[in-house]
Amino acid sequence: MFHQLEKSIPLEIAARLSQQLQIDAPVQVEQPRDPKFGEFALPIAFQLARQMKQAPKAIAEKLVSAIGTLPGVAALEIAGNGYLNVRLDRARYLASLMQPPAEAAGAESGKVIIEHTNINPNKAAHIGHLRNAILGDTFARMLRASGETVEVQNYIDNTGVQVADVVVGFRYLEKKSLAEVEALSVAPRFDYYCWDLYARTSTYYKDHPDSLAWRAEVLHSIEGGTDEVSRLGHLVADAIVGCHLRTMARLGIVYDVLPRESEILHLQFWAKAFELLKERKALFLETEGKNKGCWVMPASAFRDATRAEEEDVDDSKVIVRSNGIVTYVGKDIAYQLWKFGLLGKDFFYEPLAGFPGVMVSTAEPQPASNSRFGGGQTVYNVIDSRQSYLQDVVVAGLRALGYHEQAAKSVHFSYEMVALTPRTCVDLRIPISEEDAKKAYVEVSGRKGLGVKADDLLDELIATAGREVGARHAEATEEDRRMIATQIAVAALRYFMLKFTRNTVIAFDLQEALSFTGETGPYVQYSAVRAGRILTKLTEPLPDYRSLSPAEIDDIAAELADENLWQLTLSVSKLESALARSIASGEPAHLARFAFQLAQSFSTFYENYPVLTEKNPRKKLLLLWMTDYFARQLRRTLDILGIPVPSFM
Repeated sequence: MFHQLEKSIPLEIAARLSQQLQIDAPVQVEQPRDPKFGEFALPIAFQLARQMKQAPKAIAEKLVSAIGTLPGVAALEIAGNGYLNVRLDRARYLASLMQPPAEAAGAESGKVIIEHTNINPNKAAHIGHLRNAILGDTFARMLRASGETVEVQNYIDNTGVQVADVVVGFRYLEKKSLAEVEALSVAPRFDYYCWDLYARTSTYYKDHPDSLAWRAEVLHSIEGGTDEVSRLGHLVADAIVGCHLRTMARLGIVYDVLPRESEILHLQFWAKAFELLKERKALFLETEGKNKGCWVMPASAFRDATRAEEEDVDDSKVIVRSNGIVTYVGKDIAYQLWKFGLLGKDFFYEPLAGFPGVMVSTAEPQPASNSRFGGGQTVYNVIDSRQSYLQDVVVAGLRALGYHEQAAKSVHFSYEMVALTPRTCVDLRIPISEEDAKKAYVEVSGRKGLGVKADDLLDELIATAGREVGARHAEATEEDRRMIATQIAVAALRYFMLKFTRNTVIAFDLQEALSFTGETGPYVQYSAVRAGRILTKLTEPLPDYRSLSPAEIDDIAAELADENLWQLTLSVSKLESALARSIASGEPAHLARFAFQLAQSFSTFYENYPVLTEKNPRKKLLLLWMTDYFARQLRRTLDILGIPVPSFM
């Protein structure tokens, strides 16, 4: 309701000013610094001062007279030197919350595609991947909650160097056959096995540079072959994708479709994109210099040419190497064209075995398959900030092809890295130097042995939460304690990854994340649990507030003369407004912050208003409704954030 008024009041005021005073100006809405000044503040008199050549306060008096009474508004007051303060009609506001009108159908704005996770299928997921997946999943949930149609994609680079290196390890270092690897692939934690094998292979390359020829050979087989090496590559990639999906499912993260790079190659997506780029002269064949024989995109297409000159940097980006191999960014351009439905090609699709509801691309036509993906109006690519340059090249490719609208709707949903606090390294039994122990955070680095696997982190969070749950609820069954500990661990991890803005480097701290106090997921969870617990103590059902008459609601609303109760009612009703702002800014952190503030508001309500023992029947009706409303809003906010609400904590 608050969000609706936030939008409708300025529009109504603008319409009346245009009609009554022939003033056409946008009406901006601000939040008063002090709640005692009302719910909205309008600085329009200051905006018009130069145009009307009058003092803002005099203009404000004319505006109030012209605007008249507004639906849902109790008073329009002049404050200070000319602000217009809006005071809402508290009874009508309460009625709108108790008896909300049927939701109007959302405007059709086309499909939104969000690509996230995108882990190389060569080893276990790590803590950095979790930030990507949690951000992408939460933003998808936010958009769906606002009425958008969302398609979630997880691009699988199953023909890349990383997969090839694991195959090299199996084939040349461990001398394993396809059958032996197949047996390993169905054993628990195959991704952990490959994590270690990948590291050993990388070390072997350094000590034996000639062995890099194995990588080239394996890459060639994976990209186009049908021999045992190719089958081994696809076996490894598919098995590890399954491991990744199971890891993400532990956090409630799921996908609609997994487009695979192997199909982009087999179905000639890049070949089609290449022809289009050459036709539009977006690429040129370099005939001299270090990029001789390469197809390149001029830097003027994707960077500031003046800056490039000043910095004396290379003025081009290689899209196709001289040996004919397309670079990652070239394939990304083809993929982005497909996402917008601009390529004139599509994958075939089949269900991914073991993962209900998830489709995976295939190069072979499928009987009775009606699946259609891609063709989005807006595309969000969740990729870390280090890939900004390459994302700029992808967008430049769209512009070069004349797809300016799609280029504008290609969003790089970037984020910074995840590090660890020194004490979390200790908690996870990761050895660190004395120097690192003094730092604010320790960067995760495979080379330094600081690679934190996602499942290990989750297991540690669950174990730690389990000890706390066990201490508080020794009477609960082991199964129930394990379930609650898992839900708390999910809340701790997801909230910690979300509460920081995307351009902030996160120093993950296990103890802080799991705390039941402060700005944490478990704290917000606990508020939702406590609100629900009050309602379970009722000896009779909640009143049917929808059946109350206007006179009865007016009677209850008289209790909102208590300014604290009114402010608490306002705070709990601002979810839609917080969601809209969070989406507009592309910052899930804002919604996470709202969840924390909502939990704080409930704590204030809980401490100051003993609901069940309230003697005044009218006030008790309001307090019961507020308790139920808090519980529903907390649950909905947590659901959007992907955080479960336990039955007890």
